[in-house]
Amino acid sequence: MATTPTQALAQILEAVDWQRGAADAVAFTGSDPMLATRFAVGTAGAAAIAASGLAAAALWRLRCGRRQHVAMDVTTAAMTMRSNIYTRLVGKPMPALWDQISGLYPTRDARWIQLHCNYPHHRDGALAVLGCDEDRKRVAAVIAQRDGLELEEAMSAAGMVAALSRTAAEWAAHPHGQHIATLPLLHIERIGDSAPEPLGAAARPLSGVRVLDLTRVLAGPTCGRTLAEHGADVMRISAPHLPYIEHLVMDTGHGKLAAHVDLTNEPGRATLRALMRDGDVFAQGYRPGTLAGRGFSPAALAELRPGIVCVSLSAYGDSGPWGGKRGFDTLVQGVTGITIEHGGAEKPNHLPVSVLDYASGYLMAFGAMVALHRRAQEGGSYHVRVSLVQTAHWLQQLGRVDCAGVAADALHPKDPVVATRLIESDTPFGRLRHLAPAVELSETRPHWARPVVPLGSHPPAWPPRP
Repeated sequence: MATTPTQALAQILEAVDWQRGAADAVAFTGSDPMLATRFAVGTAGAAAIAASGLAAAALWRLRCGRRQHVAMDVTTAAMTMRSNIYTRLVGKPMPALWDQISGLYPTRDARWIQLHCNYPHHRDGALAVLGCDEDRKRVAAVIAQRDGLELEEAMSAAGMVAALSRTAAEWAAHPHGQHIATLPLLHIERIGDSAPEPLGAAARPLSGVRVLDLTRVLAGPTCGRTLAEHGADVMRISAPHLPYIEHLVMDTGHGKLAAHVDLTNEPGRATLRALMRDGDVFAQGYRPGTLAGRGFSPAALAELRPGIVCVSLSAYGDSGPWGGKRGFDTLVQGVTGITIEHGGAEKPNHLPVSVLDYASGYLMAFGAMVALHRRAQEGGSYHVRVSLVQTAHWLQQLGRVDCAGVAADALHPKDPVVATRLIESDTPFGRLRHLAPAVELSETRPHWARPVVPLGSHPPAWPPRP
């Protein structure tokens, strides 16, 4: 029997020991299945998004003493778990999402392995391990001559991103699977002392809150997008030499400023430190420890800016045998047993949503707002940690639904139901059609005050606080 959205939300709140019982106050409508999968992806999405809405409402109450009603529709949540497929330029083609080499391949020992090659250096590195040219048929032929686990380990040793599809039982017996099973869904840890920073009167829950968004792809940028929809000033930090996927920038860039800061040199690092001294939240989506060598570990940031809220995303967590291992949503689906359960052992397949990415992004935003709530009342610096693999474990524990009557193209972009959730905005890319914010708050309607812009569009300087 599948978990209800209210029960799933209660699990999120209990994971960080925050506002137990508040889940019953959220008005949920709809239920899974929404898409052609037995996994409760709508429920997971609705609970994660509702958690962010509850946290925003709590911050609003700190500001003005007034409560808000929070409502969440499961259909909207299911769509939001794949919002990139609804993000479209009006009258223009969208840039490609997937590299031709990415995908699942059968191996010599009748297993399946996935290559994730959407960044050029990952593609080139994978081809170097395989010793072949950029040709999908040639790649398939080479992989068919290698054993799955051997190839997964070779890719990992080379710093590439690949994943062997495992059954849920195999993952439960894996040392890292066993380690993750002992961890809560997310962590919020106090990492330093500082004076309380009360929130003053303002127009929106996060008005005046400054967020540095050093994340990429989907999960981390979704965190920043979510904080922006509640009024935060979010600055997406990138650099000209870093690869990116333009389609996903259009999906997750709503409400953000976007600046280039090159952390490979000291002037760039000094710029980031200056921004951080006047900031409130530092969100990063690099592998654990990647930014520490450049002076931006949570401990260093708490010393630089007492009262900082650090939010860290990783694929496999920052501890255990695979702590720090590279990965993405679809790869984590593969190793944890989701792709085999969803598609079958003969031909594993990914879920019709990027639920690990998007749900993790909303959990990051939720954790950041809970930490801001604690900072306002108790003071302190905080570190919020979320991983795709912990979100995967949670999804698997939500039970299953009967999706036999759900069409394979349910909630297609041309579905009339989808049209009611879409809005349009004028951006430097052109007229953009996309999903509106998903959660409903009775007093402070979530919305984005800034349109999506190309990376590097703004100077690395904060706008005045309201």
